[in-house]
Formats: sequence, C-alpha cells, structure tokens
Amino acid sequence: MTEARESAGPGGGHARHTPGTPCWVSLMVHGLATTQEFYGALFGWEFQPGPQQLGPYVRALLDGHEVAGIGQLPPDRHLPIAWTPYLASDDVDVTAETVRLCGGTIGVGPLDAGEAGRLAIGSDPSGAVFGIWQAAEHRGTALTGVSGTPAWNELVTFESVSVAKFYETVFGYDEEPVVSADFDYLTLLIEGRPVAGIHGVGTSCPRDRGPHWITYFEVADADDAVERLADLGGHVLSPPKDSAHGRVATVADPEGARFSLIESAR
Repeated sequence: MTEARESAGPGGGHARHTPGTPCWVSLMVHGLATTQEFYGALFGWEFQPGPQQLGPYVRALLDGHEVAGIGQLPPDRHLPIAWTPYLASDDVDVTAETVRLCGGTIGVGPLDAGEAGRLAIGSDPSGAVFGIWQAAEHRGTALTGVSGTPAWNELVTFESVSVAKFYETVFGYDEEPVVSADFDYLTLLIEGRPVAGIHGVGTSCPRDRGPHWITYFEVADADDAVERLADLGGHVLSPPKDSAHGRVATVADPEGARFSLIESAR
C-alpha cells in the first residue's frame, strides 16, 4: 500500500485544489443504504451525512478523511447510475457560463451546498457528465494514495481531439498526447502535472452509456479486490490486467455504476 497523502492548508485542513483539478467524486443511486454497504465492505469506507440540497447524501470517510460522496436519486429520476468527477473552480458561475458558451450544457445549478461550497453539474458537447465544485468549508477529497481513494479520472469518448479543446478552453488544461497509431489518448495537465485523461475509443464506446467519465480507485491487490467485489454483488467488466501504471480492472457496482480498480505500480 502506498503512503497516505494529504496536503496541509490553513487551520490544519487540506489545501484548496487548483482550478481544473478533479477534487471530488460523487455517485447518485436509488438504494443509498445498500450502496453504502457495498462500498463499505469493498473499500472500508465509513459514512457521515453531507449536504442535503439534492436529496439524501452521505460522505465516505477513510480514517476520518473524506474521500467520496454518495447520494440518493429521487424515485422518479431514471438517470444513468455513474460516478461523477467534480472539477475545481474558483467561480462556479463563471465556469458554468463558459461551459455553455463552449457547447456544453448545465443540467443542475449553480447552487449552494449549504456551507460546504457551490456546485454545478454539466455535460460536455459529447454528453459526458461532470461536476464543477467551488470550495468553501468542504475542499474535496482529503486523502490519496491508499486503498479506497480515487487515483485517476478518465473520460471515455469517441475521439479525444475535439472534446479536449472544450475542456482546455473551460478549465485551462495543457495536453500531452500519447503518440501511437492505434491508441487515441490525451493526458490533461495543470502546471505540468497530469490530472486526468481522455481516451478516444471510437465505436467501442458503450452504446448503453455513451461518452462518460470513469474513476479509478486505488486498491492494495487488484485480483483480491475483484474477487471481493464479485462476492458483494458487483460485476467484473474487464478482469485485472497489467498496464504501464499498474494492474487494472474495470468493474461495476450492483446498480451498474462503472469504475476501475488500480493496484498502482510500486
């Protein structure tokens, strides 16, 4: 297991995330209690109540540090069940307007989440959903580098170049393409630091899902985590395999939310 990392900020809290950095991941589901049981058993998460502006919502904690959020969808909302990354912003209203001007849409907000901060939920021109977070009391994910914490966020879409221009204009990213004749991939950078990826998969983009963001969660042992996930009622979409960054599996929870497990290369 890698060493836990948290960055110090004013008053002993963790530092504010640079605009454009994925700072939080959140999942909206129909069965909040059963979803907590699943992820609690898979990652060792504990839960405490969070802002209720969008309905019942809990924050997942590891060793007392907030790492992710899970909310309950209204019974009449039949939206795709998916993990959604939130990208940091110093002014969510300005960012939301820029999203609209660049061909994206804003479906929720901007609105205040109590004293925690201000948020909006939008989608890029290809339809992939993401959140925007302007931090106040809640800065975002407070722990990285240990099992059960978000490790990476990646946009799975038809092709990388055109949608990358949208994210670069809205959030100010630089890009670093992977030079390969048969692999369409861009890494998004902030101040030279990789923060997210865009993977163009062409016609392999899932028809039932379309373009979407996928979150990678760190695990100590990918094979063991996949076995545990299956025992808990999850689904293995792509079994563990070695990659340049570690051993990776693509999975889904019992309600169908896709995510990846990564045992990072040591």
